[in-house]
Amino acid sequence: MTNTTDSGRVAGPLRGFRVIDVSTILAGPLAAQILGDFGAEVIKIEHPRKPDGMRGHGLDKDGVPLWWKMISRNKQTVTLDLSTTDGQGIFRDLAATADVVIENFRPGTFERWGLSYDVLSAVNPGLILLRVTGFGQKGPYSKRPAFGTLVESMSGFAHLTGPPDGPPTLPAFGLADSIAGIAGSSAVSMALLERERNGGTGQQVDLDLLTPIMTAVGPGVMYADQLGIDQERTGNRSQNNAPRNLYRTKDDQWVAISTSAHAIAERVMRIVGHPEVIDEDWFATGRQRAQHADLLDAYVGDWIAERTRDEVTEVFEDAGAAVAPVYRPSDLLRDPQVVDTDMITAVDDEELGPMRMQNVMWRMGGSPGSIRHTGRSAGADTDRVLSALGRTPHDLDDLRERGVI
Repeated sequence: MTNTTDSGRVAGPLRGFRVIDVSTILAGPLAAQILGDFGAEVIKIEHPRKPDGMRGHGLDKDGVPLWWKMISRNKQTVTLDLSTTDGQGIFRDLAATADVVIENFRPGTFERWGLSYDVLSAVNPGLILLRVTGFGQKGPYSKRPAFGTLVESMSGFAHLTGPPDGPPTLPAFGLADSIAGIAGSSAVSMALLERERNGGTGQQVDLDLLTPIMTAVGPGVMYADQLGIDQERTGNRSQNNAPRNLYRTKDDQWVAISTSAHAIAERVMRIVGHPEVIDEDWFATGRQRAQHADLLDAYVGDWIAERTRDEVTEVFEDAGAAVAPVYRPSDLLRDPQVVDTDMITAVDDEELGPMRMQNVMWRMGGSPGSIRHTGRSAGADTDRVLSALGRTPHDLDDLRERGVI
């Protein structure tokens, strides 16, 4: 895992590929960010007067949006009004030079602008078009506006999240969009591989927000289909194993324990002084242990309540049992594992100076990813990118005066 300044040196397995990111908010931009992290040249297209709403999401420092610095890192920024004839022509010229286009407009919008896949692939047969929507390109919901919140609700996630006697609970962050963004980067990589195998023909990829999080939620659909039952909320407990919960320590901290592996469950019960339960018939499987969660949680919770978080962690680690603290983001900045492996890394920003952010998502020994620069101001690279397409300074002045760029 590496990070560099924007010195022109680009590494990573996707070096040499060009991605046009014309998506907004989170899922599409995250997919493009990941591709850029691993070497792709990413050109971010924004409307000249209504830039990506992500610029207004989250907190800012001295008026500078912080989340934008990460989600648009490694991207060149170009302003372009795709609703205009000139903007559409410029976009087709850009797409002709690209390997991938990522868009998340409502189905039919690209077609209305004369930017359908048929049109784009006619000038670039190898183009891969990733289309990110709430519910997909077809079906009765395809034209509905959708955000992550809606699919987090529909996917079964909210239904399963929260205490048993409380309401369904939504995440406090962009979970569905983030899962879809990661899935989108994987889909593009697969499509690029297929293009290499089939002689250079691209394809469309239809990615909806609902399917990835519905998959992440687990086997509930199969349970409903095969058993006629719906899983219910269990709070921080699991239906698959016990003890599994959050437990308060003596110094008013919290730790998480999981016993998905049977050997770990045995170690935990020995640690807390109740090895006798190991011999019970019901202790043999995780699902049976989950049916005795009240008893097991009482044993574990009482033992942990008498010790500090550091004491609990030390004993569990010495015994080879699984435990982790409940962290705030500030705790991650100083965690020894996070620091030692550079999971969070410092990047120089032209506006704010050195800033720490999450590093690239995985470590590749032969072709590592990199952070070459943080998110830039809207249109910072417009002139350079369009000049490479043959637009003269006079053309650029004219386009700017007419609001196209």
